[in-house]
Amino acid sequence: MSKIIISCAITGSLHVPTMSRFLPITPEEIATEAIAAAQAGAAVIHLHARNPEDGRPTPDPAVFMQFLPRIHAETDAVINISTGGAPGMSLEQRIAAARAVSPELASLNMGSFSIGLFPMASRFTTWRYPWEQPFLAATEDMVFKNTFADMKWIIKELSEGGTRFECECYDLGHLYNIAHLVDTGFLKPPLFIQSVLGILGGIGATPANVQVMRTTADSLFGKDYVWSLFGAGKAQMSTCTLGALMGGMVRVGLEDSIYLAKGRLATSNAEQVLKIRRILEELSLEIATPEEARILLSLKGKRNTKL
Repeated sequence: MSKIIISCAITGSLHVPTMSRFLPITPEEIATEAIAAAQAGAAVIHLHARNPEDGRPTPDPAVFMQFLPRIHAETDAVINISTGGAPGMSLEQRIAAARAVSPELASLNMGSFSIGLFPMASRFTTWRYPWEQPFLAATEDMVFKNTFADMKWIIKELSEGGTRFECECYDLGHLYNIAHLVDTGFLKPPLFIQSVLGILGGIGATPANVQVMRTTADSLFGKDYVWSLFGAGKAQMSTCTLGALMGGMVRVGLEDSIYLAKGRLATSNAEQVLKIRRILEELSLEIATPEEARILLSLKGKRNTKL
């Protein structure tokens, strides 16, 4: 069994500041959280940006550049920039930061789906910022658009610089979308496939669904892929543990869950990394270093980005 790559998704675009006072918002907070997560054992750092004034997700490369150089300089971690962005962003906006820095790795959503954040809109009576409740409520009538044309365009725009992709699969059909893009030459093995479980609108975070995502990927890609997974919210640690026992890599972080345990907010991304690392090491699984992750994922290397 390969060593386990721990990825950490630092802030994301789905949670809003009201939900947790520990959610990193400013470039300084994002950089500090990313560096601490790397020191705790995360080999890959998955990054979104937020407007430092109000915490709203932003695609602005200028904001990314307020934290990316520091993370690049102070860690050896693989920098993975989101191309998913947030609801309402254009395709051009979603890839702007990745296009600017040509990272080793960028996320790539593998299909359109209804992303349901709206149940969270009724959980609070007061909000830290006025945009938060409407942002969440609007997802009841929203499709997160990732057409085949969109995916092909992102691949073409970013792969010319040697960036490879974390192929995010929110449902079983997304694996077949990857297979089509491989068959038509747009994606080239080895693939890095991230199974996302537990988001409303996508596949649920159950042991049976973890198994079906794994066996389907095996049937489609054989040994030409590296599998990773994460569970949203309360499913985070159990899903990661089950996947790791099945030979998968894992992802944690405040993008995926703001909790460390039932009823207990995580105070940092590093706290989640340390928890999953402890669990995996107690199961006699070894944790990959950033350089080992680069080899497993066939990445171009830290020196070959524009950072």
